Amino acid sequence: MTRRKRRQPEKAASGRHRLLATLGPGFITGASDDDPSGIATYSQVGAQFGYGMLWTMPFSWPLMTAIQAISGRIGRITGHGIAGNLRRYYPHWLARVVVALMVAANIANIGADIAAMGEALKLLVGGRAIVYSVLFALLSIALQVFIPYHRYARFLKWLTIALFAYVAVVFAVRVPWSAALRGTFLPAISLTPAYLTAVIAVFGTTISPYLFFWQASEEAEETADAPRDKPLKKAPWQARSHLRRINTDTAIGMAFSNLVAYFIILTCAVTLHARGVDDINSAAEAAEALRPIAGNFTFLVFSAGIIGTGLLAIPVLAGSAAYAVGELMHWHVSLESKPRQAKGFYAVLVAAVLLGLSLDFTSINPIKALFWAAVINGLVAVPVMVMIMLLANNPRAMAEFTLPPVLKIAGWMATAVMLAAMIGMLVTWLR
Repeated sequence: MTRRKRRQPEKAASGRHRLLATLGPGFITGASDDDPSGIATYSQVGAQFGYGMLWTMPFSWPLMTAIQAISGRIGRITGHGIAGNLRRYYPHWLARVVVALMVAANIANIGADIAAMGEALKLLVGGRAIVYSVLFALLSIALQVFIPYHRYARFLKWLTIALFAYVAVVFAVRVPWSAALRGTFLPAISLTPAYLTAVIAVFGTTISPYLFFWQASEEAEETADAPRDKPLKKAPWQARSHLRRINTDTAIGMAFSNLVAYFIILTCAVTLHARGVDDINSAAEAAEALRPIAGNFTFLVFSAGIIGTGLLAIPVLAGSAAYAVGELMHWHVSLESKPRQAKGFYAVLVAAVLLGLSLDFTSINPIKALFWAAVINGLVAVPVMVMIMLLANNPRAMAEFTLPPVLKIAGWMATAVMLAAMIGMLVTWLR
């Protein structure tokens, strides 16, 4: 009896350790999806449409899980990221256009995220938001450039705790769950331009091209950095454990991402929409609007979460841009390398953060541009997803590891949903 009692905590700790070890690129990718710009989009649709957008989260979860798992498989199987494979199997001009659009959207996202973090800290402690924005940008650059990614990734995993702030917020307000559940499972879908634009903005935020590029590149980098690991098409005996890990990691990461997004929409529906506040332009503005309605606790938690999620998301946004450009240019790309070993890669990473920061010093309102950046992401996602699906079913690229039927169906369904949302939005605009 005594021995058994001593061993059980060890087994539980070992199980938790194994789970944490399983959580990697997929989990960080999912958590980074709820960045300040995503929070702004979810806050806006919650304030504007109330419970009418809650259905998008359970609906999009299997779709985004499938396309992210496929992206991770491409990186692990081929040993190259999305851009590297586009360069090998598609016309160079097409790869350049796709990467350029993704990088431009990432820079807008970075600018909006940095601005939101500065505003959030100003709300909490006072002072000048622009000064805080500069400090956050420099801190993010320093962490990415001077700390090897395997250490930084542990820090990023702990930062995901900040996202639980948005789950906690719901328990500080009174939720009419019958209305919320109706909006989740029996939605009243509208065909108005505003509604369809909001739908594609939500899908563009949850199913974003930069997430595909990041997860594939991280899986590819792990095949280069781990001494025993190789691309699966060169080491097929490693496939079972790695593909199972990718599926688990991605499913948990995307479920976590969508759960948090669901609670953000719900919080703003219960508080802001119910009080007639339907025009929110930033995450910080949402936090400030919540204070008189939901109290100081909700305001503090919402504001602090913006900073934590920003620190989590900026490395993914800047890193995915650097990976994409570096792979396209056939440079050495690695967050594990020292700056002098990957000069071009780190130059793109630093430039992406600084260009995003520069938007905060211009007359361009990065927060206003943010919603449209999400729309652009939704539009760009369709051709990128088509190319990913064709690539994942190409035996030249994937050898024996072309997609199994379940992932193939789910991946094409995700692509079809994004295409339908895009067409619906364009048709309503042209009326």
